Amino acid sequence: MKDIPLYEVTKIQNLRDVIKTRVKEFPQNPVFLHKPNKSKEYVPVSTEKYDHDIDSLGTALMHKVDKGARVAILAETRYEWYVSYLATTNGTGCVVPIDKELKSDEILNCLSRAHADIVIFSASKKESIDEVYGKVDSIKYYVCMDDIEDTRFISYTKLIEEGEKLLADGDKIFTEATIDPEEMTILLFTSGTTAKSKAVMLCQRNICKNLMSMFSMLYIDRNDVFFSVLPLHHTYECTCGFLGQVYRGTTIAICSGLRYITSEIKEAKPSCILMVPVMLEMFYKNIMKNINSDPKKAKKFNTGRKLSKFLMKLHIDVRKKLFAQIHDVFGGNMRLIILGGAPVKPEALEFFQDMGFLCVQGYGLTECAPILALNRDVDFENEAAGLPLPGVDVQILNPDSDGIGEFIAKGDNVFMGYYEDPESTAEALDSDGYYHTGDLGYIDKNGFCIITGRKKNVIIAQNGKNVFPEEIEYLLSLDDRVAESVVSGEHDDKKNDIIIVATIFPDMDWVEQNLGKDASDEAIQKELEDAVDKVNEKLVNYKKIKKVVLRKTEFEKNTSRKIKRY
Repeated sequence: MKDIPLYEVTKIQNLRDVIKTRVKEFPQNPVFLHKPNKSKEYVPVSTEKYDHDIDSLGTALMHKVDKGARVAILAETRYEWYVSYLATTNGTGCVVPIDKELKSDEILNCLSRAHADIVIFSASKKESIDEVYGKVDSIKYYVCMDDIEDTRFISYTKLIEEGEKLLADGDKIFTEATIDPEEMTILLFTSGTTAKSKAVMLCQRNICKNLMSMFSMLYIDRNDVFFSVLPLHHTYECTCGFLGQVYRGTTIAICSGLRYITSEIKEAKPSCILMVPVMLEMFYKNIMKNINSDPKKAKKFNTGRKLSKFLMKLHIDVRKKLFAQIHDVFGGNMRLIILGGAPVKPEALEFFQDMGFLCVQGYGLTECAPILALNRDVDFENEAAGLPLPGVDVQILNPDSDGIGEFIAKGDNVFMGYYEDPESTAEALDSDGYYHTGDLGYIDKNGFCIITGRKKNVIIAQNGKNVFPEEIEYLLSLDDRVAESVVSGEHDDKKNDIIIVATIFPDMDWVEQNLGKDASDEAIQKELEDAVDKVNEKLVNYKKIKKVVLRKTEFEKNTSRKIKRY
């Protein structure tokens, strides 16, 4: 294993330290760029204003409810969301971020299970609030981020004003409230249907340890501008894209929504972004489509790519200049792309690295606050999920003959348990304090974590061998004809055996371009079977796909854009 020193980071004990350290170390640096009006230009928010708004809202809230109150946030990514989060954790009580894409009955379920005292919501979610209003006995106040005339709701703006007056009069109920770093102050519902989702309990020690470890591995500083596109209720974006950026002194440029990415990324000119692989692959697909639309352009690009690789061997970097048009797609200043949530197609990863972007993958789970392993900017492997975070003990449980077993982890970032669910907690956390991730894989000779699949998805072949669906799905995804696939096991009564089945949703752009708009199911099926044949050539016999099912529509997904397998 390479002995590369870690970066120095500021020590923090709780989330109040995150913002107060920011105020002390980077007082003049804008903490946010946001658009109060989507049609207007970005407006900066100073660190002083953010800190003041947190204290104002927190003070007002603590005059409404007892310390330790549960505050749910239901809104799109916006400045008020960021204020509400720290106004809760830094003295008021426990924050409960709710997925804004959930249906009303699912929102009701989350609010009930969390025993919420306050709901802070945006006007865009008023219809959902109307449907849950009055149905959760524990909720005392509904706070609307937008000024709407409805006597049922408290105005967020008026709460800020109330808090400002209290602070001016010397009220310190919030600013001097004790914060126990071991107490549950974050309650997160995992993705999936609400009936199956678990409520993950995190304390501030979990988050702070994750922040310090993460940034000791990957360098980000106050000069970076971070483009926020992923949903904030998810701990991946919340810890890495929000709290981490406040901690490091960077500026967060808030994207107004997915349809605004291409325009606002050029406007904000960010240097860093957090993505899920499907987003990177979308950019890759569109860029390659543009390049290949003109044979002369494609030839010029391929020549430039070869030249750049040669010059890089001589330590001459001309990538930003040579591929200026591609850099312009990302605003012209992008240097770092961090990926997580799923494996990345290697050609997409290598493409952007060849273009001059540092692309690294990480591996995390909500229960680990969330990062468990991370590729470093100075030490990475494209096929790996990353190196274990400093201070986190990652092991492989019961490895098979190939060294593959379940990842288990122990460290200060590992969660407290599942809220009001002792049985699930006992299944996930063993008596030695190790969290059983449910992910299978191995640790290579250089210490990198390689993930092969999910324990619950494993198919047991007739010979007793394990077949990992994700491995085969990944190979299928490399074929241009395949948009999505789910690999499963099916019992063959005739042979009394388990056969491997691939259900595939084809890439309809490829179909239209190569087979025509009116392509028959038979023609598409033939192409998919050919794609499967090519994958089967790479697989041992018991892993080979024996049946191909054509799917006419995309697979159903959860709000994290992961396919619901069952």
